[in-house]
Amino acid sequence: MPQPTLPVSAEPAVYAIHENPDWFGPFADAFAAEGVPYVEWVLTAGVLPLDQDPPPGVFWSRFSASSHTRDHPLAKDFTRSVLSWLEAAGRRTVNGRAVVELEVSKVAQLTALRAAGIDVPRTVAVVGADPLLSAAADFIAGAADPAAPFLLKHNQGGKGLGVRKFADLDELTSAVDSLDAPVDGITLIQEYLPPVDGTITRVEIVGGELVYAIRADTTAGGFQLCPADACALDAHGRPIAPPGASRAPEPGEQIFSLRADVDGLPIDAYLRFVAAQGIEVAGIELIETADGRVVTYDVNTNTNYNAAVEAVAPRSGPRQIARYLGGLLADSSR
Repeated sequence: MPQPTLPVSAEPAVYAIHENPDWFGPFADAFAAEGVPYVEWVLTAGVLPLDQDPPPGVFWSRFSASSHTRDHPLAKDFTRSVLSWLEAAGRRTVNGRAVVELEVSKVAQLTALRAAGIDVPRTVAVVGADPLLSAAADFIAGAADPAAPFLLKHNQGGKGLGVRKFADLDELTSAVDSLDAPVDGITLIQEYLPPVDGTITRVEIVGGELVYAIRADTTAGGFQLCPADACALDAHGRPIAPPGASRAPEPGEQIFSLRADVDGLPIDAYLRFVAAQGIEVAGIELIETADGRVVTYDVNTNTNYNAAVEAVAPRSGPRQIARYLGGLLADSSR
């Protein structure tokens, strides 16, 4: 049933806007450890009182592009509506209304990254199902190596949604009728870039600062490289083999590890990018290729953290977020 109202704190607080409680535990622990008051707004359905002022506080959006896969098809537009209401009232939002549009569109991410001078994969966006095969044929014909494999992705992604690798046009033609339809009708055709060492890197940023970088093993992680522990297990608690993985992880095997050496990565470019886009919390993913490219392919604005990495990292991602939001809350109360 829809909530009659959004829950409100008696005192100014941090309001965490999201739709997936399974991912929120580490942040709840971090807020408690840092002594930061918070309220969860779980936006799956409810009532938004447009004729009332929002409560005082700081409002942090953790909306996820994969919300529709958890039977929350209304969460995207509910979040848009809430953030529009908050920002019109002058409330301080973190990863606000404009950032949601980046979260739900790889087209928006890739075009913004490219405009910022950051290397991205060659990509074509196809709207609707009918033009897909002809667009793929043109994409292959225009490739530096027409014999190279290519990827399909959903524009509104998350958790490796719709990511499939195809060896050639014949393989795609055979599979086209079995493809999952993207929620927004937009499919990306993208060059496949095998990582030189079988891993990708994810750079975690909070409040304009690098927190740390992690490596993710694509052999067992495939295209679903969500660091949250909840992403690694099926409904029965067993490790899963995500799309694109050659095998399921062994029980207890970690596909994520801390990356201490970030020399050669475009960290400064990422910090400039997130500042220009108004992104305050992000996980940015890149591939280092055999021919020396450093290619950025995804911007996560509802970033999650991996417990094994957190255990050895020099500082905690969730704790950095709690401290950052707590500082904004203190400033807003002065």
